[in-house]
Amino acid sequence: MSTAGQGLLIVYTGDGKGKTTAALGLVFRALGRGLPVAVIQFVKGRWKTGERLFAAGLQGLTFLTLGEGFTWEGDDPEVHARAARSGWEQARALLAGGAHQVVVLDELTHVIAHGFVSLEEVLAALAARPAGVSVVVTGRDAPAPLVDRADLVTEMRCVKHPFALGIRARPGIDF
Repeated sequence: MSTAGQGLLIVYTGDGKGKTTAALGLVFRALGRGLPVAVIQFVKGRWKTGERLFAAGLQGLTFLTLGEGFTWEGDDPEVHARAARSGWEQARALLAGGAHQVVVLDELTHVIAHGFVSLEEVLAALAARPAGVSVVVTGRDAPAPLVDRADLVTEMRCVKHPFALGIRARPGIDF
């Protein structure tokens, strides 16, 4: 657990929608207060999301989309592993550098679950970050050691989803 003056570790997890959206709400709150922010997206590389398009014009925000799309897309899982590893190296450098007061690691739990980056390596980088750097980790199935280390954990639960009715994802609503 963090102490006074330390940055927080925040985890948004669960099978429901809203993990990235919650993180981006925090991003906009931090930017509104003049804090430098970095967002690293590990999975959504191929999608031209609304948040990615909007982020391009925001001062104080470093927004990196480093994935190769969803891991179930394509025939070569090694493509995703390389992208995740490269993305993690950039994320680790951002964490260690301390230039950003808020760092969002979007879909990092997915990267850990697939074994692209070890949980131990992530926990070590989080522990070694400079004081005052808050980190938001998003993704399904957050591992217990990450949850235990976090200061705030919110689990999104799916109650109802339009996809179950055959309604596809919509620009501006879902991406």
